[in-house]
Amino acid sequence: MKETYCFAPPTIKSLEIRDRVERFPVGRLFCVGRNYQAHAAEMGVTVDKASAQPFYFNKHPSHILVSGGTMIYPPETANLHHEMELVVAIGAMGSAVSVDEASRLIFGYAAGLDMTRRDLQQRAKDRAHPWDVAKDFEQGAVLSPIVERQGSNVLASGLIELSVNGDVRQRADLSMMIWGIAELISDLSRYYTLGPGDLIFTGTPEGVGPVVPGDHLIGTIAGIGRVETTIASTESGRGFVD
Repeated sequence: MKETYCFAPPTIKSLEIRDRVERFPVGRLFCVGRNYQAHAAEMGVTVDKASAQPFYFNKHPSHILVSGGTMIYPPETANLHHEMELVVAIGAMGSAVSVDEASRLIFGYAAGLDMTRRDLQQRAKDRAHPWDVAKDFEQGAVLSPIVERQGSNVLASGLIELSVNGDVRQRADLSMMIWGIAELISDLSRYYTLGPGDLIFTGTPEGVGPVVPGDHLIGTIAGIGRVETTIASTESGRGFVD
């Protein structure tokens, strides 16, 4: 019997794949916290890799904004921050994979912005609450087209940079990540069976900061691509939608 619904189900979120007609259907969005030492320091903590483990939070795929789109300044915040990140696109299934096996799961890479309601995040931290409303909100994940991985090598270095209105705010090298791509995939696959369509935001370097309506953000990762968005006022996204 064919299933019927009381309203139309959500459409599948997908991303362009460079030089291909097919699109990449997005499954889950996993985000890594504090994966650059200098960013951890600006957040007031030090990460000792010898004793620490990566930690994660999620964003809903419906909250993706495709690069080039306008982002509505989210409600209930006065301190919206940019976080420029390399995003790993998963193309194969794997559970509890080793670091050596992790590369087999990689489909490709993208440039992404993990937008953050920093004041809400700090409030959550102070109260030992989850970060959900600080991280997981409409248009809070801005993504470039995906570039397929070439060869068997795992991306280990390359310039990552973000500018706001032409002024560079973040600039680092991917080699400065505390946990590399293969380590992250291996660790995350201990908790979840990763599968085609999953995306992993691998953390942001130092230099995160506030943006306001009218700001134009451009992020680039060497060899991967460019992600950009312009921030619009909250009022332009308010109101009942039929």
